[in-house]
Amino acid sequence: MATTSHPLDTSAAPAAQRAQADLPVQGMTCAACVRRVERALRAVPGVQGATVNLVTRRATVAYDALATTPAALARAIVDAGYEVPEAAEAPETAGAPAAPGAAPSPSPRPLASERAAALEEAELREQRALRRDVALAIALTVPLLVMGMSHGAIPGLDGAFARWLSLALATVVVLGPGRRFFRLGWAALRHRAADMNTLVSLGTGAAWLYSTVAVVAPGLFPRAEHGHMPAVYFEAAAAIVTFVLIGRLLEARARKRLADAVRGLVSLQPKTARRVRGEAEEDVPADALAPGDLVLVRPGERIATDGEVVRGASAVDESMLTGESMPVDKAAGSPVFGGTLNQSGAITFRVTRTGADTALARIVEAVEQAQGSRAPIARLADVVSGVFVPVVLGVAALAFAAWLAIDAAGAAGLTAAGFATAIERFVAVLVIACPCALGLATPAAVAVGTGRGAELGVLVKGGAALEAASRVDMVVLDKTGTLTSGRPALTDVRSLTEGGDDALLGLVAAAERASEHPVARAIVEGARGRGVVVPPASEFRAEIGHGIEARVAGRLVRVGTAAWLRRAGVGADALEAEAERLAALGRTPSFVAVDGRLAGLVAVADRPTEEARRAVEALKELGVEVAMATGDRAGAARAVADELGIHTVFAEVRPEDKARIVAEQRARGRRVAMVGDGINDAPALAGADVGIALGSGTDIAVASADVALLRGGVAGLPTALGLARATLRTIRQNLFWAFIYNVIGIPVAAGLLYPLTGWLLSPVLASAAMSLSSVSVLANSLRLRGFGRG
Repeated sequence: MATTSHPLDTSAAPAAQRAQADLPVQGMTCAACVRRVERALRAVPGVQGATVNLVTRRATVAYDALATTPAALARAIVDAGYEVPEAAEAPETAGAPAAPGAAPSPSPRPLASERAAALEEAELREQRALRRDVALAIALTVPLLVMGMSHGAIPGLDGAFARWLSLALATVVVLGPGRRFFRLGWAALRHRAADMNTLVSLGTGAAWLYSTVAVVAPGLFPRAEHGHMPAVYFEAAAAIVTFVLIGRLLEARARKRLADAVRGLVSLQPKTARRVRGEAEEDVPADALAPGDLVLVRPGERIATDGEVVRGASAVDESMLTGESMPVDKAAGSPVFGGTLNQSGAITFRVTRTGADTALARIVEAVEQAQGSRAPIARLADVVSGVFVPVVLGVAALAFAAWLAIDAAGAAGLTAAGFATAIERFVAVLVIACPCALGLATPAAVAVGTGRGAELGVLVKGGAALEAASRVDMVVLDKTGTLTSGRPALTDVRSLTEGGDDALLGLVAAAERASEHPVARAIVEGARGRGVVVPPASEFRAEIGHGIEARVAGRLVRVGTAAWLRRAGVGADALEAEAERLAALGRTPSFVAVDGRLAGLVAVADRPTEEARRAVEALKELGVEVAMATGDRAGAARAVADELGIHTVFAEVRPEDKARIVAEQRARGRRVAMVGDGINDAPALAGADVGIALGSGTDIAVASADVALLRGGVAGLPTALGLARATLRTIRQNLFWAFIYNVIGIPVAAGLLYPLTGWLLSPVLASAAMSLSSVSVLANSLRLRGFGRG
């Protein structure tokens, strides 16, 4: 579900007037907040479009720079009841005109590193404020709960002193840490809207105000003159504030994990680079590189920016871009990409792209846009509260007016006792309609569901992710590392010699043992796994991208491509057909020559895991369609898909293609989950209805995802979706029971049944009913702890 309607389109505005501003927005808590900020921005003269992202807390505004300014946009946000950090109010992402009538000169969009730093600082400030408020609220609420539940059992905690002490403690909690709910609730009221802040402020305000009057002026209440002190609900008011603040703190921590995705991507680019000018080398900031510069990269270093190799040869780990585990051989003329890891040799490359034009920067942008194009699933309580709050207020006001009218109609006219009774009815309605159960309905189930998920090795980032996962009907799986082990393994040995396969494998493993290439390691491990003796080798030589040779037991062994062997005078025609057959199965064959004669071939492949087979079968049983998207070639992809029974395959796709595939499926009405483990999957993970990463994958993939499978790999996927469905069922049941109590209790509290039965629900019983509804919600949620047992 999108936070915003569509990407901004500023094409209709004249080029001389078009400008765009990115403004951070603090204080948003729900989808209703997003709508209010967007309405406020669109009402500013000169604004052509505005989109607000609840996840990143950012408003993107297209506007006429001759008609308004970013400062005016910031004022509109503040007037709507939200905050714009001061550092963001002055600068523009597209400048205002330098002189009257002059065209604005757009300034570049802030760098990804600057945006990530600003986002981190804003999140840290919010978390510090929440931690401070939560600590204060807990410290004052605990003694309130002790006094409220003691009922005179503890000496000194009863009587007038305890009531005044409760008033003092609750006042600090409600008007201190709880002030944010009243401020945001008032902002919603000014815009003729209602949200969870309205419910929280209504419940805490009613409980606190009623209790305060009961302490300060108990004589206003019926029967007070006979020594019956009216009940107080200070502990309820403070507890509501405390528990809701704890929930907000947990949400803030979850949002920080989303920001970790962008920060992790940015950190892949090295801060410095070794620029070569003539015979001299100098370390310079990576941001200072310009197209045409020559840069030297040694083994083990990351490449600073995109370019083309001019000298040297190496193998470069490009898995952060492609997701494929095997390094890519590079030589003169080969392209290299910023953020990738140089492994085996020194290379010098010429810079071709820098800054926002690099492949890494495009992935960063893709993640930001994907996160910005969707919102957390709309909270059911927010939707319901928009109707529930006005109805409760109306019923409470109607009850107050009706009881006043009944008292005024008596022989004595309006009396103090009658007025107090009307107030008691009014407060009873508000107390029984307190949003405790409604507020707990979703977070209680989410807390238990996510806790049970952690026990089962499924890390879920909040209720929105659980709700989205529960509706998934299509899963797009990455191949490498998700359906397969992520590393090559020896699959085939074909010998043309009399010694047989094991003898040939022993020679090949001996020659490859000195190489660090993943294919070489797979062959050596495969030989050892088969119990083959691997003799020592000497005179090892590698030609990157072609093959290796070494002398083993006096024999010259060459392992490599057919073209490389031909240059050495060895024909590979006898095994070409077999090599093509293996390649069609997704395997990587290498030809072997011994003492100048073709001796056979060996092949490696990244094979599907048994866990993947079980997961695909379980997903089909859940009625979920399974598709595979991979950057690998079509033959390898289809071979893995056939083994697993997957019919829909997208092969040879780049990271942006995976995100496009996800978007296309969502446009067709599918609820899509993307499962991956590499940085290349991050845009698609962020753009899916729910992104699911393997905990064994990169930190960035996990941060971009809504769900992480911490153990068991993809085998935990059916468990995650099943748990999500069970949690959503529990949330719906909780909301049902929360409303049943209100639907039954509100008419009784209002005195609607008094003429027929003589029943009147006092605020004390209303509070008990409220507590009972909360207990039922918690008890129902705790049933999720049994998920997956037996």
